Amino acid sequence: MSFVKHNSSQYPQQLTREADGLELLRKTIKENKIPYLHIPKVESVTETELTLQKIATTSSTKENMKQLGEGLAKLHAIQFEQFGLEKDNYIGLNPQMNGTYKSWGEFFFEQRLLFQVNLVRQSRIKNNFLMILHEHRAALVSWLDESCAYPSLVHGDLWSGNVLFDNKGPWLIDPAVYYGDREVDLAMSEMFGGFNHHFYDAYDEVLPRTTEYDTKKTVYNLYHYLNHFNLFGEGYLSACQRGMEVVKELK
Repeated sequence: MSFVKHNSSQYPQQLTREADGLELLRKTIKENKIPYLHIPKVESVTETELTLQKIATTSSTKENMKQLGEGLAKLHAIQFEQFGLEKDNYIGLNPQMNGTYKSWGEFFFEQRLLFQVNLVRQSRIKNNFLMILHEHRAALVSWLDESCAYPSLVHGDLWSGNVLFDNKGPWLIDPAVYYGDREVDLAMSEMFGGFNHHFYDAYDEVLPRTTEYDTKKTVYNLYHYLNHFNLFGEGYLSACQRGMEVVKELK
């Protein structure tokens, strides 16, 4: 049985980049013998269709959530050399810019926050956000560099809708992969709920979150709130504004 996904975006490479991300996750999990995490097999991909192995999904269990937390922590524990990714990909229906960087702060500032702010269509909001970012760039970049120990392979779009479960355990789908601070995945997992304490407890047992996590969570999710604001409108503006206030407070 197969699952066929159609390209509903204006970008012809959207599905091929998704397939690339699935294969990168699969290769990394296999080579490093990461337990519990499964990636659906890519059967074929074109500009218009992505055919994947079909998952016979079930509801999550306490044990599934523990497996997801432990597996993700062990994936995140693998240390890579550079931040970013050689190829650009997509986050939802918007492009996600990558490139390779030595500085996590520079990468996140330029290719995550600044890129999304430049997509904002309302000039007053855009100019205000640009002013905040540029005024606080040095503090933000420095703080991010100091609070990230190494590049990890991250899923990049880790909300509950992108995790499936069957009798084998957890499956990761719809990635927006790159090499970054592992806590971007944990931050996004909290945006819309769906991950219970069994997941976080199991993760922290293998790889505890940093003391800066609560602040990082707001800064990292600012990227996703900006993306949602650009895609879906005013309902996400207040979350973007809250994130910008945190950026202004960084020392």
